[in-house]
Amino acid sequence: MSVFLAVTPAEAALSRGCRVPLVHIAYAVGDGGRLLRSELPRGAQSGLLGLSDRCNGPLPDSPMLCRAILGECHARRFGGVLADFEGNVREDRLSFLSRLGAMLAQSGRRLYVPEAFAVPEASVLICTALSGGTLSERLSDAAAQYGAQHVALDCQRLAMDFVLPCRSGEGTPLTPEELSALREKYGAAVFFSEELCANYFSYTAQGRAHFVLFDTAETLRRKLRLGRERGMETAFLMYPEVSDLLPELFNA
Repeated sequence: MSVFLAVTPAEAALSRGCRVPLVHIAYAVGDGGRLLRSELPRGAQSGLLGLSDRCNGPLPDSPMLCRAILGECHARRFGGVLADFEGNVREDRLSFLSRLGAMLAQSGRRLYVPEAFAVPEASVLICTALSGGTLSERLSDAAAQYGAQHVALDCQRLAMDFVLPCRSGEGTPLTPEELSALREKYGAAVFFSEELCANYFSYTAQGRAHFVLFDTAETLRRKLRLGRERGMETAFLMYPEVSDLLPELFNA
């Protein structure tokens, strides 16, 4: 499995000691369908082009934008594009991604998109940070729907505090410092959830029961292993989320 680390230009220098391919989060679609680019580190080559959407209006007909992106891929030897699009799914975005995916495929490159923006010409990102169900079933369902080779793992580092009962499935995100402080304050025993492939502990505060889910280097490696076992070939990690875990993740 190829594991990519997504970095901004400023973060790229900090990750040099880690031998892992990079996604360069330095590109965006701007207003009018122009390709915007931040200054990349000198000699930045290979990996993937990371593309966000900063266009406030509709995207115009996109062949010129697609050609500009392919030109960057050729010049930098990028093996494809990670389109980190968010917000409302609109037809003009889907049309652009479909065209871009087809053009990338013609040059032997790949396009990766969030599941909400799934198009037949792209591989789909499946988030591994779950608060319910089972990760094994989630990945198996995605493989059945899209084909295992067209599924990529979005390995978001989970750290969340849920007040029980939590019918919405949404908790409060925790920083590493907040997570460590909770564990120290309550001295709770930590367990591993096979279903969610994450660690957890519980505590009581102000008469309310809390359930905390969190990832470590080991749980992230287990999630990667689950994906490999199901035939998935690619996974992504975000540098800010795992910067403190890099030696454990990639040198173990």
